[in-house]
Amino acid sequence: MTLQSPQVIDGEIFALIKELSGKLIERWRRRNRISQRSLGKSVGRTERWIRELEGGAGTASFEDHIRCAHALRMTASHLFISLLALEHKMDLPHELLSLDDLWEVERDILAVITSHQAAAAARFASRAGSAIWPDQ
Repeated sequence: MTLQSPQVIDGEIFALIKELSGKLIERWRRRNRISQRSLGKSVGRTERWIRELEGGAGTASFEDHIRCAHALRMTASHLFISLLALEHKMDLPHELLSLDDLWEVERDILAVITSHQAAAAARFASRAGSAIWPDQ
């Protein structure tokens, strides 16, 4: 499978990810009874700026979204899982992007990566061992 070139990635998907991210940030902020002013202060921005980010304004960068997510004790998976799927030309259900908690998805992804790495290390060790100890 080949990765999509950056030129093929449409700006609309970035706008969609930012919009969904902004809504998720707003939902977490409201649930935790944190004001826009308070969140803005914690990330060095204004209340108006937070309102725009939550509304999906295109001027906020992904870094801005991550900064706000971390201030709310969220992870940035809602951004990066989307980009990963996009680069591999895979459909990603919008429902996944709107989930409040991606901890289980993150753990599953990390478990697959860990398993893959362990298998690769075992293959490497096996090859290295056979080079050192040739069969007789």
